[in-house]
Amino acid sequence: MKSSFENNSLNYLSYLRTTKNLSDNSIRAYTHDLGIFRSYLETGNLSFENLDSKKVRAFVGTLGKKKLKESSINRIISSIKSFYKYCIRYDILDINPFSHVRSLSNSRKIPDVLSFAEISKMIEFADNSYLGIRDKVILEMLYSTGCRVSELTELKVRNVDLIKRMALVSGKGVKERWVFLTRGTADELSSYLPLRKKYFNDSGKQENGNLVLNSNGKSISTRGVRYIIDKYIKATGVTKHVSPHTFRHTFATHMLNNGAGIRIVQDMLGHSSISTTQVYTHVGMDRLKDVYRVAHPHGQ
Repeated sequence: MKSSFENNSLNYLSYLRTTKNLSDNSIRAYTHDLGIFRSYLETGNLSFENLDSKKVRAFVGTLGKKKLKESSINRIISSIKSFYKYCIRYDILDINPFSHVRSLSNSRKIPDVLSFAEISKMIEFADNSYLGIRDKVILEMLYSTGCRVSELTELKVRNVDLIKRMALVSGKGVKERWVFLTRGTADELSSYLPLRKKYFNDSGKQENGNLVLNSNGKSISTRGVRYIIDKYIKATGVTKHVSPHTFRHTFATHMLNNGAGIRIVQDMLGHSSISTTQVYTHVGMDRLKDVYRVAHPHGQ
């Protein structure tokens, strides 16, 4: 028989999926976080309905002992807070025992950023075979649009407009936004799309399916994109820690360094809060120093 917590947490996850329209990745994160909390309750034979502040502090302490990153601990706490808010909203509980738990001060690590030369080197390394052109599309799309890797893997052919050089991506919470394609990206897509038709092999779907395919002609996964990027990182000798998300960091940093306003970059990245975008502003400090030296009478 399922516990009261398990029943309510399953209902909450269903609510996030159907009402809040959260992505599969977000649902997996919430499931993971609530699973950690469930294990704590089961170990201590505790009830989530009447958890006192002492037990809440003890739970947060167990997270610290796991040597998790501050960001991971904060996400777990946030997930549980949100679960309790849901319970209060739907009259399951009256009090949120996590309401007074503060997030840890997050010594946010500055993300690695690729140089334009490093990105160009990776793109130039790809050959002109079908898979090579597909790889160029992946690298170009991630860098020129700043989209998340999940947005790229879910991008449909019908949502790419080569004439206007734009693409419609679906972000977190199924929020759609337009992203822009550079001329180079549009050119690579023009070469790729006719070849893609020959390799498309996704039964049960119309040909106008996901843009990027794996070597078997089916929709590529985020893990598949990571594997491809790792291949080019090793081949070109880039020594930085690079993931698909690094291209998003790089896009934002290059935009800010070249004069784009933070609100514009926020919209392009699809961030709901500008505080999320502000992590990139430190990278533009060199540009600000240059402006200061030129503009201030004593700046030289």
